[in-house]
Amino acid sequence: MSPPGGPKGEYPSAKREGTPVSETSGSRTGGEVLADALLLHRVDRAFAVCGESFLPLLDALHDRPQLRLISCRHEAGAAVMAEAAAKLTGRPGVCLVSRGPGLCHATIGLHTAFQDSTPLVMFVGQVPRHYAGREAQQEIDYRRMLAPLAKFVTEIDQVERIPEIVHRAFRTASSGRAGPVVLILPEDMLEDSASVADCPPTKAESSTSRSTSATRRPVRRGSFHPR
Repeated sequence: MSPPGGPKGEYPSAKREGTPVSETSGSRTGGEVLADALLLHRVDRAFAVCGESFLPLLDALHDRPQLRLISCRHEAGAAVMAEAAAKLTGRPGVCLVSRGPGLCHATIGLHTAFQDSTPLVMFVGQVPRHYAGREAQQEIDYRRMLAPLAKFVTEIDQVERIPEIVHRAFRTASSGRAGPVVLILPEDMLEDSASVADCPPTKAESSTSRSTSATRRPVRRGSFHPR
């Protein structure tokens, strides 16, 4: 399957927004494309409660040891740890959770990131695309549910669009007033294969994420003494 925008795999939105598009040869699964996109955006750790809804991504991360996957015992803990890591590093924290109850537990960390303006990118497993709209396997309309808690919520329904949407997610999480972004991953989409070009961040975007931690100031706690 050829990527949209021609044989070079240049996405129309990438052309409009000035997104750099690099050529990648060979076919990859959706999980592999996503794992490579995370590495391109300087993600060196992610927090997760591993679930069957994103097994292809877990397989791809297992083959990429430079990204440390930290297995947590509860989705709320995974989200809070990702949010804390973002505050400490100045780069968007990354969290992976399963659909339904898993995401519901993780909304605690989403709310914290939204209130504290912390850059966070959360990936949520979703039912296969042919089950969409049938209320199967704990399906939830994430766009409606998470609209008050995130800057941007969308579902990636094609392998070819993974690099483009991941690039937008990291840029949105870090730009303006920083905050959380949620990307929904249909299980069968991660299993599909395609020849896809990567969309690495620009130098300006990389420097912006590095400077985020420098602009944060520690909060001083103590008694209030009116002057």
